[in-house]
Amino acid sequence: MSRHRIHQFTIFAFSIMWLLGSALTLAAQQPARAQTSPGSSPTEQQATSRTSEGPTARFIGYATNPSAFFPDIATSPGPLTTAGKFKLFVNQSISPPFLLTAAFSAAFNQARNVPEGYGQGWNAYGSRFGANMARSSSSSFFGTFLLASLLHEDPRFFPESKPSLWRTFKYSTQRIVITRNDSGRDVFNTSGLLGPLASEGLANAYLPSSERTVGKTLTRYAADLAWRVGGNMFKDYWPTFFRNMGLNRLKVIPDPRTPGRAQQAK
Repeated sequence: MSRHRIHQFTIFAFSIMWLLGSALTLAAQQPARAQTSPGSSPTEQQATSRTSEGPTARFIGYATNPSAFFPDIATSPGPLTTAGKFKLFVNQSISPPFLLTAAFSAAFNQARNVPEGYGQGWNAYGSRFGANMARSSSSSFFGTFLLASLLHEDPRFFPESKPSLWRTFKYSTQRIVITRNDSGRDVFNTSGLLGPLASEGLANAYLPSSERTVGKTLTRYAADLAWRVGGNMFKDYWPTFFRNMGLNRLKVIPDPRTPGRAQQAK
């Protein structure tokens, strides 16, 4: 496939994603409110909400202000609307980690001359970078917005209160296969696993023919999940970094000692 056709296909694919996302966002209903039994007190309702969150309730859960660097770090314990998930997909697509990862990966593959069909030179680097951005953005579209909306799953990351290296690695890996649903309960991360797979399947339409085999597709998919584990580890330490640097005055994170807003790790 020529570079011109790749460019045309990328524009067409992103146009379809934007149109579909906008249509679903406008047509989506507001999430149903939690039903409570008559006569139940606000205290009982809060206690029920906290106890229904499962293992994730052991963690601080969310930040105070949204992060421009990691827009998917949760800023509230409540669910995202469909419009909120679409906005998160857009913010992720232009976030620094997506741009930096695409640029680094393109440079690494340029040095290895992979895929060979792109060749060498700045035009080849641009093709690699564009393909990486298309894969990342389509993965976010499918996983963060489309599937998460249809399956009522929460695509955000809820960081730990006091992370350690081993616990962060374990938690970051678990979050690949486990996520919260819109009710706050831990469920199988269907959207997070199928999103990258759908993205890599779509990539076979514009990557060089040498990359369209089942083996190459699964290899890229495995690499996507590995990058996600590493990204989760950075996000897990992100609020702690601000706290340890004495930057709480920036209100990046809630005080973990404040009752009702965050919970200490057990």
